Amino acid sequence: MIKFEHSVFALPFALTGALLAVRDGRWAVDGLWGKLGWILAAMVGARSAAMAFNRLVDHEIDARNPRTRMRQLPAGQLSRGFAWTFTLASVALFVAAAWALGPLCLKLAPVALAVVLGYSYTKRFTSFAHIVLGLALGIAPAAAWIAIQGSLKIEILWLTAAVMFWTAGFDIIYSCMDHDFDRQAGLHSIPARLGLRRALWVSRVLHVAMLACLVALAMAFGLTWIAWTGVAIVTALIAYEHSLVRHDDLSRVDAAFFTVNGFIGVLFFVFWTLDLVWLDIVRRGN
Repeated sequence: MIKFEHSVFALPFALTGALLAVRDGRWAVDGLWGKLGWILAAMVGARSAAMAFNRLVDHEIDARNPRTRMRQLPAGQLSRGFAWTFTLASVALFVAAAWALGPLCLKLAPVALAVVLGYSYTKRFTSFAHIVLGLALGIAPAAAWIAIQGSLKIEILWLTAAVMFWTAGFDIIYSCMDHDFDRQAGLHSIPARLGLRRALWVSRVLHVAMLACLVALAMAFGLTWIAWTGVAIVTALIAYEHSLVRHDDLSRVDAAFFTVNGFIGVLFFVFWTLDLVWLDIVRRGN
């Protein structure tokens, strides 16, 4: 029900947010490894709660959709009681991690839960559900910054916006597979509202906005050619992702959605981490 490998969508960006916060504090952060551990626990708790809750809310819809009827709840492999217990345990883990990370994190925990859990209902009344999902993942880097520094710096919101646009863009691509079902079931999505061809254009525009936000973020933090190389690689992967999917050929959506986006998250984190470490080495050398 919860696939660990899908964590590569949000976790690398959350860790990048944490690393930017550490560097902004000149690498002097008390209990850094403990904070990173609690950030990881918060990510696992929030994502697991969101995914399990989504399966509960969409149980009947999934059972009617040919693409999803073999998911664990509709197929009877797991019970709703188990799913509810798992959801509540995941929420408890998230709240415990927020408490351990400081007062502001704990105060904002209900807001984060409202976003990540509330997303599951949005497809019932708005085509902007993709943006809400993007926000659910996008708040992770800002939350990680708060966890490290205990306050928010406005510049990190460029990364929140980048992740939001990126997620919304690839979720539109994934939703193309349910285009016909969503229309029949009265569910709202960009493909169901605009059709496949225009939906894919919306996805492209959102991904261009993502790249613009990454450029603004790199400039705001004064990063070097290593980070810019990472942005260039992400740009190439985004272009490749869109080359895999056409409105009249959705056979490679899984490759575009899972494989390419997994590489985007990991390679972005690797190059930006190298850049931040390189900057530290240069400063110490000077």
